[in-house]
Amino acid sequence: MSTLRFKALAELPFKNYRKDNAVDVPKKLSELFCENVFSEETMRNYLTKEAFTSIQDAIKRGTKTPRNIADQIAVSMKDWALSKGATHYTHWFQPLTGTTAEKHDSFFTPFESDRAIERFNGSMLIQQEPDASSFPNGGIRNTFEARGYTAWDPTSPAFIIGTTLCIPSIFISYTGETLDYKTPLLRALQAVDVAATEVCKAYFDKNVTKVTATLGWEQEYFLIDTALYQSRPDLVFTGRTLLGHAPAKGQQLDDHYFGSIPTRVMNFMKELEIESMKLGIPVTTRHNEVAPNQFELAPMFEETNVAVDHNSLLMDIMARVAHKHHFHVLFHEKPFKGVNGSGKHNNWSLATDTGENLLSPGKNPKKNLQFLTFFVNSLKAVSEYSDLLRASIASANNDHRLGANEAPPAIISAFIGSQLYGVLEELEKVTDGKLSPEEKTELKLNVVGKIPEILLDNTDRNRTSPFAFTGNKFEFRAVGSSANCAEPMTVLNAIVAKQLKTFKSEVDQLIDNKNLKKDEAIFNILREYIKECKHIMFEGDGYSEDWAIEAKKRGLNNLRTTPEALKQELDPRFIALYEELGIYNHREFEARNEIKLEKYATVIDIEAKVLSDIARNHIIPAALNYQNRLIDNVKGLKEIFKDDEFQVLANEQMELIREISKNVSQIKTGVDELLDAKERARSMNAGQQQAEIYCNEVKPKFDRIREASDALEMMVDDELWPMTKYRELLFTR
Repeated sequence: MSTLRFKALAELPFKNYRKDNAVDVPKKLSELFCENVFSEETMRNYLTKEAFTSIQDAIKRGTKTPRNIADQIAVSMKDWALSKGATHYTHWFQPLTGTTAEKHDSFFTPFESDRAIERFNGSMLIQQEPDASSFPNGGIRNTFEARGYTAWDPTSPAFIIGTTLCIPSIFISYTGETLDYKTPLLRALQAVDVAATEVCKAYFDKNVTKVTATLGWEQEYFLIDTALYQSRPDLVFTGRTLLGHAPAKGQQLDDHYFGSIPTRVMNFMKELEIESMKLGIPVTTRHNEVAPNQFELAPMFEETNVAVDHNSLLMDIMARVAHKHHFHVLFHEKPFKGVNGSGKHNNWSLATDTGENLLSPGKNPKKNLQFLTFFVNSLKAVSEYSDLLRASIASANNDHRLGANEAPPAIISAFIGSQLYGVLEELEKVTDGKLSPEEKTELKLNVVGKIPEILLDNTDRNRTSPFAFTGNKFEFRAVGSSANCAEPMTVLNAIVAKQLKTFKSEVDQLIDNKNLKKDEAIFNILREYIKECKHIMFEGDGYSEDWAIEAKKRGLNNLRTTPEALKQELDPRFIALYEELGIYNHREFEARNEIKLEKYATVIDIEAKVLSDIARNHIIPAALNYQNRLIDNVKGLKEIFKDDEFQVLANEQMELIREISKNVSQIKTGVDELLDAKERARSMNAGQQQAEIYCNEVKPKFDRIREASDALEMMVDDELWPMTKYRELLFTR
């Protein structure tokens, strides 16, 4: 390994990445936008009026596309793809592996002994058959029951990568169970659309016929030189460094954040933006993040389903572009100990087809009451289903990040700002039942009416809050960098849909049974909701121990680990929620829980194997090699000097020899204990029990091995040390 390390470091200065990978950017990136997308404009050019109308109805109203129309769309899509150089097509889907998947089929079809055509019809567009048993399924499918289906999702546009037409699709088993992230997301988006539209039409605006959940994600990542990455087996196999002493300089000076972007990195970013524009991904922001070699990009807001697809697609494109620039992109939530990890903040809101953001106040009290309705109901949803929201972002990787100094804690709370908190406190005082004319006037003028002015100055953010209101949206900050946005967005939209349904039912009951007017009924219900969800509102430092103590008093769970979070996920209330909204059935939800537990255990198991291998086969031999040199040195000193002088001159070497032996022994014992604990965990059949043993017995043993290895790194001759060091990984550009 040391040979790989020094070879990579020696070659770096002689590679002119800045020049060799220079990127020419067009004068206007906008001219590239959707160049490789079967966009609405492209559809207008290629489809008949009948086909265009049909697919737009499918996108906007969820209507089914007739088979004859699907044939027309398929032919037009094929003609467009062939004009762009495509030779194959694939149903592009998002199985529960956490990555994307695709099976390429050729347009090429022979029809005589010496003749062939490019063929693509409606049945090919609508459905493909990948192997359902080979993807995570939680026991839904046996190995011998392999058949599964991918089905075209017309709400997300097709696109071309290289020579392949990619058709965004859902993935289901032969018997109809969902096996992907997209299907439940689409169901949750439909549920929140129906619930929010009913509230809007009943109380605020009869012209609203559709409400769309919007998402703007912020993707954080690290860039590491490819040669240096390949010299670290822990990075290659786990995505994070299992060993490594912190460098003298890390992020203490805050000089990387928003600093000048290195030229080599800028070339990567330029090409990434060009490819993103061609694929219709509207990336607009790029900058250095806090940690060395850490960066961030963010797009404009989009409809949630498309935004989720674009994030999954972008992560794939980032890896490909990084490879061209001799970088490896790391999405792991905590690839380096001692510096900030990476998240993927999900900025969520609701928008009507009349052009309004339901989480943004308007110009009159009615619009502001609409804002308060959706704002308070969102808080109430989080308060009722906080543990489900926590489970949606649970993973072995994210456990390293949650609660650290760069990420919110595992306690789910909401930050709304002191000004809005004051508004809610005023609404708590609303009279029970009918309101007097004076109270109505006071509410409209001095409480509801002043919300726009309040939000104008409420621009601060609480970076320690998992769920923060930031002016016209909620920012779910706890999502991990490597996560698929679909799961947290499925949960968030589902719980808000359920809450809005409950809200409308309770308001209607007050109107019908108590003879209250609409506004009075809404104020009465909101008053009770505010009282019920105040326990999740927290404006202070989420990192402090005081908050952990206070949160416990408030009845909030502090689910620090993935097994703890996933154990709560199977609460019958949560299963009932999903079944009521038609998002999962009981079996599908349990299967997903099993998959996540199995993935957690597998990740820890792989890390344990890799750490044991590195410790035994790289760290210990390097340490003993250096120790032997010291021993030879001590023997030489003993031959030259008298005993009293020798004791003084050889003291440092003797102490080093002892310390090396102690640390080698600690590593050896630690590895033996780690492997024993790993085998105990592997012997467990139950997913929850196995995950808990990996969490509580296996994972803690990593620390003892790392402690000894990192100590040796500071003792052993640099030329003998096998592992590329943090100072080289993080500061070589």
